[in-house]
Amino acid sequence: MATQTLDRPQAAPPGTAEHFDVLVVGAGISGVGAAWHLTHQLPGTSFVVLEALGSYGGTWLSHNFPGIRSDSDLYTFGYRFKPWVGPPIATAAEIQSYIGSVIDESDLGQHIRYGHRIDTASWDSKANRWTIEAVRTDTGEKRVFTANFLWMCQGYYRHRQGFMPDWPGMKDYKGKLVHAEEWPEDLDYAGKRVLVIGSGATAATIIPEMAKTAAHVTMLQRSPTYFIPGLNEDVLANQLRALQVDEAWIHEIVRKQRNFEQKELTRRCFEEPEVVREELLTAVRSLLPEGYDMKHFTPHYRPWRQRVAFVPDGDLFAGISAGKASVVTDEIDHFTDKGIALKSGESLEADIIVAATGFNLNVLGDIQFVIDGQPLDFSKTVTWRGMMFTGVPNMVWVFGYFRASWTLRADMVADFVCRLLPHMKKKGAHAVVPALRPEDHNMTLGPWIEEENMNSGYLARGMHLLPRAGDKPEWRHSQDYWTEKDMFPSIDLDDAALKYS
Repeated sequence: MATQTLDRPQAAPPGTAEHFDVLVVGAGISGVGAAWHLTHQLPGTSFVVLEALGSYGGTWLSHNFPGIRSDSDLYTFGYRFKPWVGPPIATAAEIQSYIGSVIDESDLGQHIRYGHRIDTASWDSKANRWTIEAVRTDTGEKRVFTANFLWMCQGYYRHRQGFMPDWPGMKDYKGKLVHAEEWPEDLDYAGKRVLVIGSGATAATIIPEMAKTAAHVTMLQRSPTYFIPGLNEDVLANQLRALQVDEAWIHEIVRKQRNFEQKELTRRCFEEPEVVREELLTAVRSLLPEGYDMKHFTPHYRPWRQRVAFVPDGDLFAGISAGKASVVTDEIDHFTDKGIALKSGESLEADIIVAATGFNLNVLGDIQFVIDGQPLDFSKTVTWRGMMFTGVPNMVWVFGYFRASWTLRADMVADFVCRLLPHMKKKGAHAVVPALRPEDHNMTLGPWIEEENMNSGYLARGMHLLPRAGDKPEWRHSQDYWTEKDMFPSIDLDDAALKYS
């Protein structure tokens, strides 16, 4: 397990600014990856990683609902440089251990400051540097850092603050109402009747785990979700291990295979959605009792307009088949003292109601950004390749994929930054900022991600907060890993859209 500390002996006295070449925001899987790449690709670069939580891991630390696990396979969600040797779908503890081993093996802990919540980040064009004001969460002390370059790895939603709809009568309910994002550690659900509102990956994770000890768990959904059930093992990886192939080779081979399979699934979802739809439904149907009403698992949209969740070992459907769990597809009319009244006229009683209703986007970590004295309205910027933004100097934001693993893009953005920083030094440039070229000024602008590509609720609620995208490839986040993996290494650092000074 990686060494943890809230501060370091070399930290400057309170009120004194510490300066670094690069400041990384967040010590989740993206931030730890950024630290690894800086250490190995740009040795000698001074950098610090600021993390608001008390340890590393981000999502895998802040989430503590029952059964918390990945919904991407770890051969692609894991780093390209660190072989994964466990089951494809991993628990939060397993992912934490994996990230911790990366920290330990490269001595990254010396660069990480835990318990540092960033409040403001201000850019000064005269000094060509960022000033970051943070607060130590244990003492309330203010800390000031300056940096030449800002690397945002804080994710995109508010940890420990879920999205809770305002249903009528919620105050009338006499049982326990909790949100999955805000799970109380002392919640005892053994022998209790549990109602889980929601049908996404979080609900599919919570339900089979709670069903082990709860009296019964009911999933209440407004509309169904697509699931992919399968064994939580990789046959190819097992075969290669039996042949005593080196783990690094196994990781690379399985990673390529899974990326190819994901590319094919994505292509088919667009080109033959009805065929894919039937394949997914057939797989689910085979794990449910004969004659089960498939309306509960038949969405009204084509596959991949929302994230498709993998169900390892079909545990959700096993719980239904065993009578420990059930599904109700209906809409909430209002809460009652004993549970929920549905618009159909039916009622559901429960001792505990769990809202697995999604989360709230945060924009740049909810940090107050200022550029040369002017507050930054992030929604007024235009994204350059989904990682830099017009009018915002010396900053990248890691934002991964929805149809492929997040970390695939985190690694590629890291490669880009580790090319960009030496390029700036070679040019004698202290600042770089994307700017629309003359031929781009009449470009049609649209939302960060088009609804035809992803219609998840949290995106719909928060899209107005995100940067705009253009109708040219370089001015958008394509969500297409299979194109970007070839494009990223060849990005022209002297592109006219990048203004150096």
